[in-house]
Amino acid sequence: MSTSESIALQEKVKSLAETTNTISANFVQYKHLDFLSNDIESSGKLSFKSPDMVKWAYNKPFQYSVLFKNDMLYINNEGEKNNIDIGSNKLFKQLNKLISSSITGNMFTTEEFNINYYKNEKGSVVYFSPKDEKFAKYIKEFHINFNHNAEVSAVKMIEPSNDYTLIQFSNRITNQNIPDAVFAH
Repeated sequence: MSTSESIALQEKVKSLAETTNTISANFVQYKHLDFLSNDIESSGKLSFKSPDMVKWAYNKPFQYSVLFKNDMLYINNEGEKNNIDIGSNKLFKQLNKLISSSITGNMFTTEEFNINYYKNEKGSVVYFSPKDEKFAKYIKEFHINFNHNAEVSAVKMIEPSNDYTLIQFSNRITNQNIPDAVFAH
């Protein structure tokens, strides 16, 4: 992308993010591991409530949920629950910020990443490479795909080994009430 195109994308995404209070969407997640012949596929529903409540509720192939809320990570693995305080863990805080930012698309002001912009047939894709060496040990790069409306349509997180997780979103609904019960732990 040219500089003016990347600035236009940033402004469009930021404008959309500023008016987004809730997002719900279906997702399909593909986990690619080089040593497996097929990707591991799972699916579920994403719920986001501003400023930083994020819930990933997996329903296939098993019931599993991950909730980021108030500096806590709540995990429910088919009824077995675990809580992790992420407030004191810099890596988890960065991960939560990254997830919230990537969902809303409001991540261009950060100084934490080297950023490159590209056009594709479905809109655009932005590559983020972490500057923090500790964070880069876990995520080599991530790519965020935006549709022509500047909404996040897919996120790809690439590990240093080049294994990756690809999450594709569909049926996105923005700014409709999401009951607090969705974010209960």
